[in-house]
Amino acid sequence: MDNYVITIARGFGSGGREIATKLGEHLGIPCYDRQLLTMASEQTGIDEEVFIEVDEKLRGKYISNFLRKIPFSMVLEPQEKDFVSDINVFNIQAELIRNLAKTETCIIVGKCADHILKDYKNVISVYIEAPRSACVESVMKKLYVSEERANQLIQSTDKYRGKYYNYYTNGKTWTNPINYDLILNSDRVTRDKCVKLIANYINIKFDRNE
Repeated sequence: MDNYVITIARGFGSGGREIATKLGEHLGIPCYDRQLLTMASEQTGIDEEVFIEVDEKLRGKYISNFLRKIPFSMVLEPQEKDFVSDINVFNIQAELIRNLAKTETCIIVGKCADHILKDYKNVISVYIEAPRSACVESVMKKLYVSEERANQLIQSTDKYRGKYYNYYTNGKTWTNPINYDLILNSDRVTRDKCVKLIANYINIKFDRNE
């Protein structure tokens, strides 16, 4: 095996991004989250703000039936009318994620990466979650918001991430354990030990003796 990829899905406030960052430092490999948006923008010439606007969420209340007919694999050409549509932006990111999986050892946070790479043998998919109370406490400390506001942010963020995942996976549920190799409770295990568990699982899954 020349390279491997770890995808990290996470509930808001569970520490998934922190775990992904620490895992990247521990393994000495890049961790892609917001960086993917910059890379996709540079590759296509589409303003990065467009990628930020649709980052794990759908624009508006729905995507038109016409756009829905665009396959979740076909990237349109720049001169085509719907080049900056939600679906084409998703397809651009998906193509970038697939190219990374073929060429680079890395960590990818969110972006439906577990689904996009579901048929790749060199991929480990992880879902990080924590009890609501732990997530609320984490969000309050990180964003300096009230308990009420933290609850609102968790509810709204998990809701739009869930809708995004459901839409681009043709009806799959974001939190379904079948989608993942590992599901970790970061409150029970601790975030640092989540890093160790995932690192150990790499050796188990790929039969490495390191």
